[in-house]
Amino acid sequence: MKVEIYSDIACPWCYVGKRRFERALAAYPGADTVEVAYRPYQLAPEASPEAEPLEPVLRRKFGDRVSEMHAHLAEVGSREGIAFDFANAKSVNTLLAHRLLHLAETEYGTTAQATLKNALLHAYFVEGGNVGDRDQLTELAVAAGLDRDRVTAYLASDEGTAEVQARISEAQLMGITAVPTFVFEGKWAVQGAQEASTFLQVLEQVAAETATPSPNTPTPNTPTADDCADGSCAI
Repeated sequence: MKVEIYSDIACPWCYVGKRRFERALAAYPGADTVEVAYRPYQLAPEASPEAEPLEPVLRRKFGDRVSEMHAHLAEVGSREGIAFDFANAKSVNTLLAHRLLHLAETEYGTTAQATLKNALLHAYFVEGGNVGDRDQLTELAVAAGLDRDRVTAYLASDEGTAEVQARISEAQLMGITAVPTFVFEGKWAVQGAQEASTFLQVLEQVAAETATPSPNTPTPNTPTADDCADGSCAI
């Protein structure tokens, strides 16, 4: 079974969704037959490549709702073992990090990509890291098993940019407007950081469906709110 997870490093619900999906996968008997790949999506493609404090950026977009959103996410995160630190988080354009994730998958495999994805989310939301900084990205990539010289040369070039941007365009054509969105076997889409029990049920249902091919091809749901307060982050 192939699961493609569309997400952005700058999305807190993507971090929560990753943790919950991984718990579901650990409980799924056929886990060793599931291939998970992370696909790029940018909530704020216009974000500056220079890091700046996250909270003021979000307040310009959401106003005073930010405090309530972060309090809710902090509570959810604590249950998932994530110590969100929004006060120290830095807003920055995530294209460079998505390019690095593309390199990880294409040259090192999906396991290395998942390890790097987790490191990027942790750096962004817990450590106050700058995921737009080439030096910091290099250290995270090397820790995930990527070759230092390859990463350095890759980040200094435009390699992977066209591929990542094409993936983002494909996601938009599919109707994805919020992340995380989990696409199973290229057919079934589940939006938002669902509970682990829900993801487990979906894994079981998709396994049953693929055993007997179905003509139905559901498409992603459209988000009802332009915020990060309901299990997903919308553009």
